Amino acid sequence: MSRWTAWVGKNADGVVVIGLAVVSGLLGLADIMGTYKVDAAILTVLALLALTLLRDRVQVESAEKRAGEFITRATRALETMPTDDRMAEWQDTVSGIRTALAHSTLVQVVPGAEIAHVHALARRKTDRWTFKGGTGTYLRAITLPECLKSAREERRPLKVQFEIIDPTNAELCGRYAAFRSSLAPGPDATGEAWSLDRTRKEAFATILAACWYRQRFTLLDVAGGLSATMTTFRVDMSSSFLIITQEESAAPALVVEAGKPHYSAYERELQSSFDQARQVPLSLGREVPLSDEPTVDEARRLFTRLGAALPSTFGDRDVSDIIGKAIRPRNPYR
Repeated sequence: MSRWTAWVGKNADGVVVIGLAVVSGLLGLADIMGTYKVDAAILTVLALLALTLLRDRVQVESAEKRAGEFITRATRALETMPTDDRMAEWQDTVSGIRTALAHSTLVQVVPGAEIAHVHALARRKTDRWTFKGGTGTYLRAITLPECLKSAREERRPLKVQFEIIDPTNAELCGRYAAFRSSLAPGPDATGEAWSLDRTRKEAFATILAACWYRQRFTLLDVAGGLSATMTTFRVDMSSSFLIITQEESAAPALVVEAGKPHYSAYERELQSSFDQARQVPLSLGREVPLSDEPTVDEARRLFTRLGAALPSTFGDRDVSDIIGKAIRPRNPYR
């Protein structure tokens, strides 16, 4: 009985709206109330319904404001606090962000300047990561190394699945390069401009990095797929968050917490898309041992073994560029 009473108290406005609607309807059907009285009752119901919606909107805006305040607090704490104190402060801030997001809308909009913090939160203690996007540059530069570092420290398995554009498809890579160049002509934070060759090298580097890391961490289970179509969005999914970003770093991101309906829906979508992509047999990469600093010959043999042979126009310098991007990547969104 107490649980029922508590529920009614928590949802009193909704109960009143439903009650008035039912009573007004019954009295109107029985012709006990006049037409004007029934209309007045309907207006009362609509007014109460509007108040309920306004209340919920205020609560959502309040939760979003709290989330923004917590993220700002995290930024300031990390910039000003001594190194030894940062972890405790960061954990408190993470807890606050999670609480604010839990009481917010199903999909949270995060400003571009705060996306890196959301990614850091998503990487925290995750045992899996799924990615779908362009060439996997950020995945290779930040996500994969940081997730592996955490997995090594905690001695636990890590499962990674990525789907990127097919670097052997010159026409597709050309369209992607043209798209990226149209967004931001000239060099990005890596010091390079987007071109056909760079696009292919970035994608090949992601494949090489996956094999290189797998040979150095036996608890890493990685699967790769090559898409025949180009997407203008990047989708990252950890065990706690789904993050949808655009290639333009200043654009806001959409964030969904695990357990929300959209999280499960995108999980199905990512798996369905991956199943339709051309699978890269990364397990065969173990047959081609890679040095700590892979040689050009090792890289060429690896891509041939994986069924993703390098273009005939790629000379040794091009292969060296791919190797550098794989094991010494630069963050393109600094």
